[in-house]
Order: sequence, then structure tokens, then C-alpha cells
Amino acid sequence: MSGSEASIELAGVTKWYARGQTVLDRVSLDYRGRGAIGYLGPNGAGKSTTLKLLVGLLRPSEGTVRLNGADPFRDRATALWDVGAVIENPEAYGSETVFDALNRVGRLRGLGEEAIDADIDRCGSEIGLPPLGQRCGTLSKGQRQRVALAAAFMGDPKVLLLDEPTDGMDPAGRIHLRSVLRKRREDHLILMSSHLMADVTEVCDRLVFIDHGRILLEDSTEAVIGRTESKLLDVEFAAPVDPASLRALAPTVEEVEVLAERRVRLRFDGRAETRAKVLEECRRLGTLRSFTSAFTALEDAYLDVIGAGPRR
Repeated sequence: MSGSEASIELAGVTKWYARGQTVLDRVSLDYRGRGAIGYLGPNGAGKSTTLKLLVGLLRPSEGTVRLNGADPFRDRATALWDVGAVIENPEAYGSETVFDALNRVGRLRGLGEEAIDADIDRCGSEIGLPPLGQRCGTLSKGQRQRVALAAAFMGDPKVLLLDEPTDGMDPAGRIHLRSVLRKRREDHLILMSSHLMADVTEVCDRLVFIDHGRILLEDSTEAVIGRTESKLLDVEFAAPVDPASLRALAPTVEEVEVLAERRVRLRFDGRAETRAKVLEECRRLGTLRSFTSAFTALEDAYLDVIGAGPRR
């Protein structure tokens, strides 16, 4: 890794493909040094476009983009020299073996034969690679993702741009990769998008929410989770409940959704005192088997932020 500070910068970036088709609208981000930033938003929000701008695959219509201080579109070699990226399911050539694919990336990074072998060994122990002699075209989706991540890690770049990094992995693989990324954020700068809230919660120390090309909120993970109390409860009764009896929960409960003959989802104002009252009223309707938040705290925050629209 070079001695210069890792940095990701977008200043007033707007991107459109045609008149009336604005994909990014005056997006500004500035991250330096180390840490992990989660980039969250629905499909079509502008996440992948942002990452493509950062690696020089697209040119901004307005504004400036800098990666490690260089313009990735005009000076791609300088900007990307110390960057590893996984964007929109990249795959090695099907006829290549795993070793050949990683060896090719290592040579493109200017690594010598011994350094390449050492990096492949490191990635194998860190991520878990399929057999090095196996052809990439025969790999499962999760195995191909591991090869793509290993390619991004070759040369130990100080900036990592990761689009859905655990895509295709089984639960054990996702848990392991989250551990790897938590360790890497201590001395690397990571920008990652993901639809899996567990990935973001466990890896990222800051979050950026984007929708319709505009940044809605940017804050620490802790602050984002703390801003929203759970407003949805899943209640399971020991025996089937008459839907008509659920009317007794009004006006404490704003909405009742019947999920099954014994399970209902309740929407309320999110306050702790109201939650306690809902529990008390549900117990009057029958014996409870479970009474839990419908989503994680970050999922609730995501729904709150994305549903609220642009804000300062």
C-alpha cells in the first residue's frame, strides 16, 4: 500500500443519460483514511452508478469525482492503482482456472511471481477459495463471488468498492466475510452497498441512504439505529385468533395485518410505553407464543428514511 491517504470524493455529482433521466442528483461524499461506509437504497436508487463513476466506467454529467486524489475517468491508472472493486457481479473467464484468473489480476497490478503466489495463499486462507485448478465456468455463484473478492484483494489495495459483496454466499460464508471486512476496515477504506441489513450493521461504522439519485441521510450506524424505534410487532398466539377480536387493539394499534391464523403484525407509534400497552392488550386476547419486533432496528430505520423522502 502506498503512503498517501485513502480517499473517496464526490462533489456535486449529477449523472443523466438523457433529458429527464437523472440518475444522480448533486451527490456529495467525502471519506478519507479508514473505515467502512454502507451505501443503502432501493433498486435504481443510484448506488451502482456511483460505484461506476468512482472506477471511471462512467463520466459525471456535472460535478467532480476523485479516488485517492485522482480523476478516475481522466487518469484511471493513477486513481485505480490502489483500489479493489467488485461491481455488478464481475466474473472471470469461464475457461480460466481460479489460479489463472487471480494470476492475471496480480500481473495487472504489477506484482511479481512470488508476491502473486503469496497473495493467492493469503486470499485463500482469508476468504476461502475453490480449488485453484478448477475452471471458473464450473464454479457455483458463491464460489465465483469468492474469486471476484480475492481478485479485488490482490495487492492489498487501501480502498475497496464492494457492490453486494456477499451475493450468492450461504449463511456461513456471509458471516465469515463480514468478519473479514470488519478486520479490514481497521486499516482500509471500504464503501459497500448491500440489501442485507446484517451485513451493513456488522461491517459499517457509517451509513449513507440514497433514493432517486439523492442522498437522504448520512450518519454513523449507531446514530441511524438510535433514531428509530421499532414500529412493527409480530405477535404469535398459542391458538387461532378470531380476526374480529383484533379490533379491540384499536386505537392503541394503528394497523393490524393477519399473517396466519395464529400470527399478526401490528403497527404502532414505536414508543416503549405503547409497546407495553400493546403487549398487555394482546395477552387479553389469548396466550402468546412470541412477541417480537418485525424487523431489525436498521431495517426499521431504512424503511423510515427511504419512506420519508429527501431531507437535510
